[in-house]
Amino acid sequence: MPLRIVFCGTPAFALPSLGHLLAQADFRVEAAVTQPDRPRGRGQRLSLSPVKEAALEAGLAVYQPEKIKSDAAFDLFTDLAPDVVVIIAYGQIIPPRLLEIPRFGWINLHGSLLPKYRGAAPVNWAIANGERQTGVTTMQVHRGLDTGPVLLQREVEIGSHETAPELAARLAGIGAPLVSETLQKLARGELDPQPQDDREATFAPLLKKEDGRIDWAQPAQTIYNRIRGLEPWPGAFTTFRDKSCHIWGRPAGGGDTRASPGAILFSPGTGSANDRPLLVACGSGTALRLEFVQLEGRKRITAREFSSGARIKSGDQFAT
Repeated sequence: MPLRIVFCGTPAFALPSLGHLLAQADFRVEAAVTQPDRPRGRGQRLSLSPVKEAALEAGLAVYQPEKIKSDAAFDLFTDLAPDVVVIIAYGQIIPPRLLEIPRFGWINLHGSLLPKYRGAAPVNWAIANGERQTGVTTMQVHRGLDTGPVLLQREVEIGSHETAPELAARLAGIGAPLVSETLQKLARGELDPQPQDDREATFAPLLKKEDGRIDWAQPAQTIYNRIRGLEPWPGAFTTFRDKSCHIWGRPAGGGDTRASPGAILFSPGTGSANDRPLLVACGSGTALRLEFVQLEGRKRITAREFSSGARIKSGDQFAT
């Protein structure tokens, strides 16, 4: 008989796995559980989660408990009585009494090689911290935050110019067949769950606005990693002439190298008006070549347009 599944998830990262499970004869997805509709955008209209949209299109029953810890949520899972719950970026901590309902437990797909980067934003922090490798992990959900035994993993290289949305999409695609393989082997008793070594754990906390503030004293490559890792939110931002601005750029020379010969660079954060494109001095004698700039309340423009419009002079400062 097909494995009866309840699928818990919210963002687009969960969609490849949901689609993969729906396409497999070994599984029967009974229902989807996702976050309640939330107001978004300037009009504050209610917005459906990507998982809800996909589940409705597939004809699945959709449930959206306000609090997964509630008695109503407990009754829901008890009535559904799944063999297993697959949970991917759902957005709430699962209480212990729910973990005990399915006979194969709750299986999570996490966007890192656990125990590295436990937490809400593993893809973002892996890039922002300059990691060269990452991957996906399937694990059994226990009471702790991403602390359950590891089931299967797949490792991948992080592209030198890859952004967080690009890497997340790639990991989601790699994770989908891994979830199926995990469930098949779990049902056949072919998996040997491996406890995580807490001593090797690192953490990837929920992103905050202030995480995007640029420290120009850091080397250009470090700043570039943060630009890539904090896309699309909060983005990398600085201050220019007392106005906040988001910036996009790459290290001068294409890597963590010294500034190009002839560049007029001073203390970190100083712009050079004598170079085209615009360079900004960074730590360790490096420079960031700006590509795009978006001042608060304005649209994104090229660095050349910004330099010309702002009439930047050598010595103008981007604040740390």
